[in-house]
Amino acid sequence: MNKRAPRNRTLRCTIEEETALSTHLLELSQPATTELLRGRVINQDFQFACPFLPDSFVDLLILDPPYNLTKDFNGNVFRAQDAESYASWFDELLSLTVPLLRRTATVYVCSDWQSSTLIYPILDRHLRVRNRITWEREKGRGAKVNWKNNTEDIWFCTVSEEYTFNVDAVKLKRRVLAPYRREDGKPKDWNETSIGKYRLTHPSNLWSDITIPFWSMPENTDHPTQKPEKLFAKLVLASSNPQDFVFDPFLGSGTTAVVAKKLQRNFCGIELNREYCCWALKRLDKADTDPSIQGYRDGVFWERNSMKGQKPLRNEVSMESMMEFFDDRSS
Repeated sequence: MNKRAPRNRTLRCTIEEETALSTHLLELSQPATTELLRGRVINQDFQFACPFLPDSFVDLLILDPPYNLTKDFNGNVFRAQDAESYASWFDELLSLTVPLLRRTATVYVCSDWQSSTLIYPILDRHLRVRNRITWEREKGRGAKVNWKNNTEDIWFCTVSEEYTFNVDAVKLKRRVLAPYRREDGKPKDWNETSIGKYRLTHPSNLWSDITIPFWSMPENTDHPTQKPEKLFAKLVLASSNPQDFVFDPFLGSGTTAVVAKKLQRNFCGIELNREYCCWALKRLDKADTDPSIQGYRDGVFWERNSMKGQKPLRNEVSMESMMEFFDDRSS
């Protein structure tokens, strides 16, 4: 294992840890009950595991499949395809997941700008598409002959007209720049606190308050497309209730499972790569002693860098910007 800088908090597993954690992984070879799946990480190709999963057990599906890009997932290479082939692959994938959903279930599907247009017609055919969330992914190098790709999409879908949406659980706490007062002098739609003036705002489908995991954050891993815990926490809180069952068939380094555990939901995830599965198990173990989610506190989401006591985060963001500067200089 390569030596890393002292401040680098990226989660990894030693060979000994991976050997021990691997004994807790599940592989399906016969029909599984919901009870067997609860709280488990399945180390298997989703297409092979799917026939053994029970029908109608999922309240919330978070689907973060490979985008239509050539990407090396720790030795498992997903290769870009022509548009028709990728759409066909995704259609087959979605067809496998739909029978797993309850009638009241919600589905969120992650995509980039290119795959987003390919999967929309398929989602619309199988589910009720309700919205498209666009979130700012501020990490990455700048492009020299094009606009920098700085956002990703998440499609919000439901199985039926009956579904969960807890709007009060996902309000965003923002600083008030123009603190208007009523005629009686009291604040109008904002509150005075010891750290400034804030208001709770209803969530929109444009999210600019997400920080991508990087090397000085304890949730960070070496997974090439890891999603932030704060991002998935919004999905889990909005579209499920405590003890609901959250399922992720492309678990990666475990973000969906970790967030579900921290927010008192049941969960199960499937991941092909064994090392990623072990990272997920190690993160789940850490969640027992640290249930915090960066950017979420006191039951509300805070806009980036505005929480009380967030000076370390501001420093981390500054370091990230400095890293990007040196990346650009070396490219």
